[in-house]
Amino acid sequence: MSSSTKPYMIRALHEWCGDNGFTPYVVVWVNERADVPHEYVKNNEIVLNIGLSATKNLRIDNDWLSFSARFGGVSRDIWVPIGNVMSIFARETGEGMGFEVELGETEAAAPTLKPVAADEEAKPTEAPSEPEAPVKPSGRPSLRIVK
Repeated sequence: MSSSTKPYMIRALHEWCGDNGFTPYVVVWVNERADVPHEYVKNNEIVLNIGLSATKNLRIDNDWLSFSARFGGVSRDIWVPIGNVMSIFARETGEGMGFEVELGETEAAAPTLKPVAADEEAKPTEAPSEPEAPVKPSGRPSLRIVK
C-alpha cells in the first residue's frame, strides 16, 4: 500500500508560496485530535498562517503538521493531523489545493499529550470581530503645502 500524497502536496505548495513571496494558509477541520486555539474556531474549521515569518519550529511530516505561533500575543503550540488539513492556499492569490478530510488515518502516530486543567479565572480572550472605525476630525484640514 502506498502512502498518501497529501503531506507531499502540502509541503510542495508551502515551498511554492515561499518561493513566490506568498503567505501560505491552511484550512483545518477541528476535532478532538487537532490541538488548536479553540477560541478562533468557527464551524469546526480554523484558518492558520503557516508562513515562516508567522511560525516557529514548523514541521510538516507525513502524519502531523506542527508549529508554534502567537495568538492574541500568547505563544501556542499547534498540532494538526495531516488528515485534518482541508486545503492550503496563497493568501494573496487564493491559488492552492483542496483535500478530502481523512479522519482516523493517523491514529497510531498520535503524540502523547496530556490535558492540563485550566484555571477558572484564566479564560481565553476572544479575537476582536471588527476593528473600530477611526474618529473623523471635524473642521478644516490642518495640513499645508511647504515648498
